[in-house]
Amino acid sequence: MTFATPEQIAAANKANIESILTLANTAFGSVEKLATLNLNTARSLLEDSVANTKTLLGAKDVQELVSLQSSLAQPTIEKIVSYGRSVYEITASIQGEVSKIIESQIGEANKNLTAALDKAAKSAPAGSDVAVAAVKSAIAAASSAYDSMSKAAKQVVELTEANVAAATDATVKAVNSTTGAAKSKKAA
Repeated sequence: MTFATPEQIAAANKANIESILTLANTAFGSVEKLATLNLNTARSLLEDSVANTKTLLGAKDVQELVSLQSSLAQPTIEKIVSYGRSVYEITASIQGEVSKIIESQIGEANKNLTAALDKAAKSAPAGSDVAVAAVKSAIAAASSAYDSMSKAAKQVVELTEANVAAATDATVKAVNSTTGAAKSKKAA
């Protein structure tokens, strides 16, 4: 039976620490992006709210007030939709980066395990070839299953992105048509 050398253990530990640091940096970067987005959105909505309130207070009658409310709602809804889109993009980005790191770690682990099995097979007693081949086959099957699941997950993400984009566009169009109808009523 062969054991890992201290150099191999040190190299594996170093690789694991680098992966953890990469994950931590990715998480901190994403949190920073989300915090910046939240602050900018809050600031923008506050400024818009103050401006909208001043505009509404300047309304001369109820009809003008209703008309103003309709026209002021559209930019706010568009900003909310844009905010949702940005949050989704940030979270999708971190998911992609984490997936890359995990895939790399799994690939490396499979490679190391296969190499260890090859070493063990060379020094194993006669007749153990079948057991080693079975373990290698199980590793290959697990790797294949992981690849299939990963591809399916990527397809789900792509489909979700398409659905989010379509829903967002539909929301913006609905708001635009509602605002356009309100403006048409006022003109009539």
